[in-house]
Amino acid sequence: MLPARETDVDRFSRPHSATVGAMARASGQLSDALNEYVTAHSAHPDEVLRDLAAETARLFPEDADMQIGPGQGTFMTMLARLIGARSAIEVGTFTGYSSICIARGLAAGGRLRCFDVSAEFTAVARRYWQRAGLADQIELRLGPAADNLADLDPGTRFDYAFIDADKTGYPRYWDLIVPLVRPGGLILVDNTLSHGRVVDDAEQGESVRAIREFNARALADHRTEVVLLPIGDGLTMARRL
Repeated sequence: MLPARETDVDRFSRPHSATVGAMARASGQLSDALNEYVTAHSAHPDEVLRDLAAETARLFPEDADMQIGPGQGTFMTMLARLIGARSAIEVGTFTGYSSICIARGLAAGGRLRCFDVSAEFTAVARRYWQRAGLADQIELRLGPAADNLADLDPGTRFDYAFIDADKTGYPRYWDLIVPLVRPGGLILVDNTLSHGRVVDDAEQGESVRAIREFNARALADHRTEVVLLPIGDGLTMARRL
């Protein structure tokens, strides 16, 4: 993913049962016991995703909390399938967990375009895209996401978008991505509860203020209908009108 990693608080690089408990503590939504029950009654990640999570934790122990959780990954795959998505875009790829989940949900012949600034992190993603049989479906562009988004042909349209990058960039990414998503398409934005700091007036850090600005901007945007879901550290889902 992109900079400002201290606000990416989905701590999901540990084995599956542990990651769900971590999600509960991060979001404050469910007790550990309830999360164990949720885990037992939800689809589990396959070997590719489990190995990716483990390798990410081993290679990047200080950054592994940027990875989305298994439950969120399954949810994102299902959403892509439900809307019949064929084209998708991701801002903030890290080591590739979310991109695999999105690409797996695309219809036959679908393609995912990923933007990230780190060649080191995305080198891991490339290996796992290959292992998952998705390398031909995913295109990676390295460099500042805002610049790459601005360079896209204005006529480009996506069915599905995911934003999980530097939090200070969220308002800008939103402004650039909304026009690129077709009517009926979905935009998902991660970490929109900022580890609970969005409701603490004492928290005035740059990233927290950017998340608050984004949340207000998305809700007021007449081009979309929005729901902020208490999944992980907050997952905003917007449907393009």
